[in-house]
Amino acid sequence: MKVLFLEDDGDTRTYVARGLEELGHQVHAFADGQAALNDITQREFDILVLDRMVPGLEGLSVLRTARAIGCRTPALLLTAMSAIEDRVIGLESGADDYLIKPFAFVELAARVNALGRRSSPSEVATTLCAGDIAMDLLRREVRRGERIINLQPREFSLLEQLLRNADRVVTRTMLLDRVWNFGFDPKTNIVETHMSRLRTKLNEGYDADVIRTVRGAGYMIRHAD
Repeated sequence: MKVLFLEDDGDTRTYVARGLEELGHQVHAFADGQAALNDITQREFDILVLDRMVPGLEGLSVLRTARAIGCRTPALLLTAMSAIEDRVIGLESGADDYLIKPFAFVELAARVNALGRRSSPSEVATTLCAGDIAMDLLRREVRRGERIINLQPREFSLLEQLLRNADRVVTRTMLLDRVWNFGFDPKTNIVETHMSRLRTKLNEGYDADVIRTVRGAGYMIRHAD
């Protein structure tokens, strides 16, 4: 699973991140709450592990802001604040679980795995649709209306990301991460080039462009226009 880990203590951050990685998780570790929140808005995570007491934007504020913008990723709060009212505040702010410091790594790992199982969908969609666009994930087939559209693998992946996030902006950084697995900006127009090819194929024979460019933000496809 892809785990975001916010912890300002360097030793704890390194120890926990290494332990989770040894268990097969991909960990993005942060000491700063604002940096963690920025990453939450740019990437998809399976689990958020947030220390409450960090300098600047503390973990509870990160969680509240993430929930306010629509993030539903399961979250585990870490804190030395053990009073019942503190735990209640954390859970009412959107946390799914709460672990008191000091903690044993094995318990943290077990709670992360439990949250991962809880968030796994029991049924996986095999068809994605928006407007007159339909994508069959099993057949790897895309249609607009009755017309089959032949896409290259990257074009298919780009469209899949737009359909999975229909009515929401998908940023360039998100596409670099999810389609090309880049954790950095390659300083090329690779996204724009592939998006242009995808648009050409999807819009052939149509007046309206099914993909919207949101200036300064990214791209969007709507369920219905």
